[in-house]
Amino acid sequence: MAETAADHEVEVFYDGACPLCMREINMLRRWDRRRRIRFTDIAAPEFTAESVGQKYDDLMARIHGRLPNGEWIEGVEVFRRLYAAVGFGPLVWLTRLPGASHLLNLGYRIFARNRLKWTGRCDANGCSIDKTN
Repeated sequence: MAETAADHEVEVFYDGACPLCMREINMLRRWDRRRRIRFTDIAAPEFTAESVGQKYDDLMARIHGRLPNGEWIEGVEVFRRLYAAVGFGPLVWLTRLPGASHLLNLGYRIFARNRLKWTGRCDANGCSIDKTN
């Protein structure tokens, strides 16, 4: 059965092979009692980036989300939407304050750039992703 646009607030495209990412995703799954988030694991064998009109490398480079209207979001904005969906909306506005917003964006860019190395997916030959789409 096809899902309607109103059955979720945000769809998150996450790297299920990333241990740090999975900690946060699992926490969000527990908190998502109203089932407002659609979770899509881009590392799952059955997932293809083409099926959602994206490139796999782009999806792996940073977290992405898709809103019910089809709009794509990425980076810190995805986390804002996820936390708002599980009931932390009143606190999310703090992340939009100029100083906090800049620090969060910088911190996330550093994390995204180093995520493979920090999660043990790099060796002397470089970083690798198990899946190519």
